[in-house]
Order: sequence, then structure tokens, then C-alpha cells
Amino acid sequence: MKNLLVVIGLILLSYSCKQKEDSVLSKPKLSIAEKIANAHGFEHWKNVSEIQFTFNKKRNWTWHPKTKDVTLITEKDTISYNRKSIDSLSKKADRAFINDKFWLLIPFQLVWDAGTTISEPIKEIAPISKIKMNKITLLYGSEGGYTPGDAYDIYFEDDYMIKEWAFRKGNKPKAGLTNTFENYKDFNGIKIAQDHKRNKGDWNLTLSEISVKIN
Repeated sequence: MKNLLVVIGLILLSYSCKQKEDSVLSKPKLSIAEKIANAHGFEHWKNVSEIQFTFNKKRNWTWHPKTKDVTLITEKDTISYNRKSIDSLSKKADRAFINDKFWLLIPFQLVWDAGTTISEPIKEIAPISKIKMNKITLLYGSEGGYTPGDAYDIYFEDDYMIKEWAFRKGNKPKAGLTNTFENYKDFNGIKIAQDHKRNKGDWNLTLSEISVKIN
């Protein structure tokens, strides 16, 4: 009887281990883009109902991602439109919105944007800090969108938080803009870098007056 109990116990233990193994194997492997997005709070995005932010002290945005309603406020104008129906009047505002939102949520754009290729990560010296980091290159297709063919070299640490990037217009070998991602703050689970500084001078592109509302 004792031997029978031992055998049954071993069978149950083997079955339990097999279930755990199958559970691990069934989990989809995350891409590098997903790992970076998740590090910046992508799992909370589904709950976001409104984002407000000011881009470089020039343009204030209110965006409702679920309805796609956008409002732009500048010193001269207030423009409201819906991204489902871009016309000739709203196209200029939407171009600015795409640019500013890209700075705000580049970790999520890695997952959202279609028609892109993302390289495998490599180790490389970051251009500003001169620290060895992980690097991927985000390359946009040659057709469609507002900036076809552009490339971004994105530098991130082992926790997948972005620290620097280099923008290469038209995938040119030399970067036209290189800057940091710093002064991160958590807005209802969404982690956003508020300051983007160049290597020299007092240049700093800021994202301020940030508000993230959730359902």
C-alpha cells in the first residue's frame, strides 16, 4: 500500500510539472518592441481615456484615444478634429500631433506603427552618455505616413527603459538629431520622459503639463 501511494504521488508530481511546463511554453515570446513598451507601462494603455500634454511650450494637446478626438491649442488657434476623418484643414494639425505624440509615446509607437522594421538588439556605446547600452533601429517604410524612410536608433538599458535616441532622416548614415530621454515620471502607470537634451548647450525639448486620465 505504501509503495502504491509513492507511485501515485510521483504521477501527480509529474503531471503538475508537465502542466507548469506547458503553461510556460504556451506563453507567447515577447518581441523587443513589446518588452520596451511594457517597461513604459503599455499594459495600462487600455484604460486611458484622455491625455493632455504641452509640446515644447508651444502646442497644448488634448487627445481621447478611444474616440480619436483631438484638440490643439496654440497662442493663435484652437483646432478640434477627429482622426477618423482628416481633411485639408486638419491635416496640418494632425501632422504636428503625430510628431508630438511620437516624442511623448515612442515606446508605444514601436508596437503601434505598421510598415516598420525593428532590428535585433545589439550592444553599442550611446552617443551622448558614452555608456554601453542596448540599441535597436526603428526604420519606417519608404511609402505612406508623414516621414517615410526615416530611421531612429534607440538606446535603452537592461530594464528596457529608453535613455537616448538618434534620428536619421531618410535613413542617412549620420544622425541629424541626437538627444536624451530623462526626468521620467509615472502618470497612472504610463512612464513618460519629460526632458530631451542634446549633448551640448542648453537645448531641451520638454513635454510638460502632462495629464493621463483612466477609466
